[in-house]
Amino acid sequence: MLKQAGQQRAAKAFAERWFGHGYEKGESQRFWMSLLNEVYGVEHPAEFITFEEQTKGKIFTEVNTGTEAPSIHSKTTTNFIDAYIPATHVMIEQKSLNKDLRRAIRQSDGSLLTPFQQAKRYASELPYSQRPRWIIACNFAEFHIYDMEKPGGEPEVVLLKDLEQDYYRLNFLVDTGDEHIQKEMEVSLQAGELVGVLYNALLKQYQNPDDDETLKDLNVLSVRLVFCLYAEDAGLFGKHGMFHDYLARYQNDTGMFRDALIKLFRVLDQKPEERDPYLDDSLAAFPYVNGGLFSNEQVVIPRISPEIIDILLNKASADFDWSQISPTIFGAVFESTLNPETRRAGGMHYTSIENIHKVIDPLFLDDLCEELEEIKSIGVLKTRNAKLLQFQEKLASLEFLDPAAGSGNFLTETYLSLRRIENEILSLLYKNQMVIGGVFDPIKVSISQFHGIEINDFAVTVAKTALWIAESQMMKETAGIVLQDLDFLPLKTNANIVEGNALRLDWEDVVPKEKLDYIMGNPPFVGGMWSKGSQRDDITLVFPECKKPGKVDYVAGWYVKAAKWIQGTQIRACFVSTNSITQGQQVWLLWEPMLKQFGMKIDFGYRTFIWDSEASLKAHVHCVIVGFSDTSVSTNKAIYDGTNFKRASHINGYLADADDVFIVDRKDQISGMPPMHMGVMARDGGHLIMDEDEYQEYIKQEPQGKAFIHRYMMGRELIHNIPRYCFWLVGADPVLLRKCSLLLKRVDLVRQARLESSAKETQKLADTPTLFAQLAQPTQDFLAFPKVSSERRSYIPITLLDKDVIVGDMVYVIENAGLFEMAVMTSNVHNAWMRTVAGRLKSDYRYSNTIVYNNFPWPIPTDVQKAKIEQTAQAILDARALYPAASLADLYDPLTMPPELRKAHQENDKAVMTAYGFNWRTMTSAECVAELMKMYQKLVNSNKENER
Repeated sequence: MLKQAGQQRAAKAFAERWFGHGYEKGESQRFWMSLLNEVYGVEHPAEFITFEEQTKGKIFTEVNTGTEAPSIHSKTTTNFIDAYIPATHVMIEQKSLNKDLRRAIRQSDGSLLTPFQQAKRYASELPYSQRPRWIIACNFAEFHIYDMEKPGGEPEVVLLKDLEQDYYRLNFLVDTGDEHIQKEMEVSLQAGELVGVLYNALLKQYQNPDDDETLKDLNVLSVRLVFCLYAEDAGLFGKHGMFHDYLARYQNDTGMFRDALIKLFRVLDQKPEERDPYLDDSLAAFPYVNGGLFSNEQVVIPRISPEIIDILLNKASADFDWSQISPTIFGAVFESTLNPETRRAGGMHYTSIENIHKVIDPLFLDDLCEELEEIKSIGVLKTRNAKLLQFQEKLASLEFLDPAAGSGNFLTETYLSLRRIENEILSLLYKNQMVIGGVFDPIKVSISQFHGIEINDFAVTVAKTALWIAESQMMKETAGIVLQDLDFLPLKTNANIVEGNALRLDWEDVVPKEKLDYIMGNPPFVGGMWSKGSQRDDITLVFPECKKPGKVDYVAGWYVKAAKWIQGTQIRACFVSTNSITQGQQVWLLWEPMLKQFGMKIDFGYRTFIWDSEASLKAHVHCVIVGFSDTSVSTNKAIYDGTNFKRASHINGYLADADDVFIVDRKDQISGMPPMHMGVMARDGGHLIMDEDEYQEYIKQEPQGKAFIHRYMMGRELIHNIPRYCFWLVGADPVLLRKCSLLLKRVDLVRQARLESSAKETQKLADTPTLFAQLAQPTQDFLAFPKVSSERRSYIPITLLDKDVIVGDMVYVIENAGLFEMAVMTSNVHNAWMRTVAGRLKSDYRYSNTIVYNNFPWPIPTDVQKAKIEQTAQAILDARALYPAASLADLYDPLTMPPELRKAHQENDKAVMTAYGFNWRTMTSAECVAELMKMYQKLVNSNKENER
């Protein structure tokens, strides 16, 4: 975020620029993205805030039928949330300048609602996990802020003119967590750094630091020390500072210090009755831990250095409070800190708690929270309490499996979530009253309900330790509710996490399927083309039905194994995956067997979003989340797209609300439109292509060669209007060529580069060094289409080009295309299809002629409709021409797109949608794609009929 002084200056400049401006429909997006970017330092605001997300709700009205009871009628309505910030749960209802934010406005159903009441209605249509913490009603001059944690309160009002002084009052826009969560995260990351320092100091003392057995010993030693540090600060050992004080007696003797650790670990694994009766009092005071963490297996402890003693007693013990760590985050940080592979990669990896909830909330937690709310609303106390006890037993009966457990963060956060619900139940039942009489254990939910499979032995130990820490923290909260001491040690329960390859292990040996309720997790992010030999063997073993096992991501193995295992059961599953499994050919390869052969149905899905999985390096992975189950399981289906939540009748492999359609490569355009092909491929070693400086230098030295030079564009040059040139020597007169000595030197370098290639096809091309390797240059004017385009753009920037412009293989072309083709290809209809069907390069769209274009159903317009479409396409070109110095990148950046161009595109969208017979006023992108998929299926069936 921006520094305070800079933020204040930015707030002043923003307020001055926007003073007296503000049209709801035309300037809302620019206003909010500018505010977030300039004042609050959000680097990519288009990825941080969403606009015009659709929700559907019901309006109930009474109709008097003349009888005693009026008839209740319901009507489904489509609403649009003006703006929403998912990371901070802020909903914005935007009005035009000078609109009274306290005045009620008549709605389409006839009701009168203030802007705040409008937003509350929209919020009620979202699932619990998506509902806003803050609602802002804004008219460009005023921000009326409602804190939903304080229902019924008056809004806090911030005026635009005072933003220079009051900017800090809107900091919640970008504050991605409350203070407690932020502190937990900071403490957990600091703990990870401490572990790393201690680990390095210990590693230096081993005789064979690179030996596998040494690393195993060191990992176990590190886990034991961390548990002791946590137990000391959390009060599990009894006396505060007990671990520190015991070791401090030996701080001046490194040999005695090592012996003290060995003795302590032995004592922690012994029941009191098994211990030496003459044991030193300082050791005898430590409790029995149980759980196998300190079992008698021989763990080599190296010589202890003064550096290690200082780290352990001062930095890690006296100066740090381990009781405040988040077990969900710390488990992953701890594992990645000590895992040799992730240590080499650098940085500490963890999955954010927010992202874990994207999985567990729709899978089961939303339903459990809804059920608790229903019970709490019961008016009869005796009935309510009975239902609460039944519900607590239900929580304790649920069984969970993570077959890619890692450090156990999904299992740990799920345990914490269930225990928080249980503690709320206990609070409602006992209301902080001490329970007297008999042995009383109020806790029913246990870590023994949680099962995991993890291939890394050390991660297994970390996962168990994280769950023990979580159990300890929640037990402390429970003790405060029932006003009774609860003993954590010795450990009485154990997480059932086993070491093994989940794709080869029999899951029935981990947990019988008749006991299991939910499967969840985050399997390895390995793309099909990057998977190793053993991983490909895993896929072949578990997924013999796959037609191209080398083309599916490694995560497909978990989907398939889970699907086969849960057939005929009530088990529901959900995995986080790289987004490529719902794009391109992987939909056909994975989801056709999943949905047709294995009988699965998709219950809910999160469309592509950024999964932040790093603390220090912030590696952005673009993911989807897919929840699925056997077709016999009845559940409400839902699609999440940013903050947008939509109920669906059927979810297909593209995460679209449409029938199951599997789009495969086609050689010809399905609607009979002109073919699309890639531009030319050079394979020239770079010798026939020049940038601006090279071009200027060449024509200065050899002006006669200018006749052979053409403008050259790859996708980057097309979008950013970067000057680049090439020698195009098709049909070149040899007499003129011989007069260009510098050019001939370049041609000879092309010949040499091709001869030196390892590819035989390229070597053959050495015979024609004046020509590009593949000649696909159009012979007439054409439509140019970049192969890769940023997801931030609402429209892929395409344009019409002269045949003399040479385009490379990162540009697709449609020859003899005119305004009509351009209009349809740049429309929101085609863009919606592309976003659903195309593959991705990270988050950018990666267009495919055989998948996206050739399968795209085109409209059949009337003559009047076609004329209108051509008119709107020309208007787009005219709007671009108003800014001759602007590149397509400038024109289609969501922050800088000129209003004239945006308006032209909107008119074009209307014209194209009308030609399809779509209602441009109400139809969403998702509904548009669903209709296109129906059209596609009809075309496929029709083509099959014609082939017979």
